[in-house]
Amino acid sequence: MFCHVFLTGPPGIGKTTLIRKVSEVLISSGVPVDGFYTEEVRQGHRRVGFDVVTISGNRGKLARISGDANNDRCRHRVGQYVVDISSFEQLVLPLMDPFSSTKALNKRVCVIDEIGKMELFSQPFTSAVGKVLDNPSVVVLGTLPVSKGRLLPFVEEIRHRQDVKLFNVTKQNRDEIVHEIVTSIEECRIEKSK
Repeated sequence: MFCHVFLTGPPGIGKTTLIRKVSEVLISSGVPVDGFYTEEVRQGHRRVGFDVVTISGNRGKLARISGDANNDRCRHRVGQYVVDISSFEQLVLPLMDPFSSTKALNKRVCVIDEIGKMELFSQPFTSAVGKVLDNPSVVVLGTLPVSKGRLLPFVEEIRHRQDVKLFNVTKQNRDEIVHEIVTSIEECRIEKSK
């Protein structure tokens, strides 16, 4: 039986929008939900980076376009973006810490959007995700990038876990699968309470 629900699909397909919609439905139904999602940062029509936003509305920098390659040489990069590991960890790690413990978290939902190249530069984050996924009291609602080119071993490990149900998000199904995702999470919560 699966215990976690992950969405996958190409960039820009609507995974984060789905995560936010599903979280809103769960919260309005009285389900305890916490975690984070990733949001584009734009200046006009140009994307200049990404922020991490918690379900409660706190915001921290994840990555920005690099202006000076010499200053950014020692930093972690994904394409044109420099990842701010320190900012990411300061916001996300304390948020995930309670989900690593089995105390008072029974049937809570932990949102992790996303487990991708930028986030995986943080070894403490990778470790925290592993602990949360192994916690028998927590249901994870997360996103994984589409595998293309070089595979990310940790992402592939999650993708192939026996306790993960994977939804492939497409332009054709993204508006219709909210109910199916919510139902799957409710089934996970029922299974966790047995």
